[in-house]
Amino acid sequence: MTDAPADIDALIALMARLPGLGPRSARRAVLHLVKRRGTLLLPLADAMREVGTTARECVSCGNIGHHDLCAVCEDERRRNGQICVVEDVEDLWAMERTGAFKGRYHVLGGTLSALDSVGPEELRIPQLSRRVKDEEVTEVILALGATVDGQTTAHYIADHLKGVTVTTLAQGVPMGGELDYLDEGTIGAALRARRSL
Repeated sequence: MTDAPADIDALIALMARLPGLGPRSARRAVLHLVKRRGTLLLPLADAMREVGTTARECVSCGNIGHHDLCAVCEDERRRNGQICVVEDVEDLWAMERTGAFKGRYHVLGGTLSALDSVGPEELRIPQLSRRVKDEEVTEVILALGATVDGQTTAHYIADHLKGVTVTTLAQGVPMGGELDYLDEGTIGAALRARRSL
């Protein structure tokens, strides 16, 4: 409870539910917005209203766009037989920023987690299996996190996809990384993923 009016308290409570914001950060953000009502708060409210009415999930891959199919899935040039599997939309967007991948994507919506009761049916794994069969996919690239849940999910998918090559992103030393600053798991993964020069 703050000393703010009820509507501002309600906004603070909603903002506090966003990832990375707790009650204190949400309060600071709301106060900042209120102080800049004309230049920030009202345009933000308009943009949120617009996104709230127009944004939708792609029926094919799970990306966010404005139509039933996102721009990536609509692009026939990207029908090259490759699907890159990512955990969430932000991972898809990160891949797209690189400009390195020219195929299509599949957003799982999370990773398998026995502790959180997240199984294959809670994710978009059955849809992935259907896409592999229906879209003449030749390679599935697993771009999942190097966490226990990410690797468990990758192994599950690899075990359940038949008739298609399943690959994973290389893991290890990042560009510009110094060995002294890396953990043992990263160094071990880099050593196992070594290649010829």
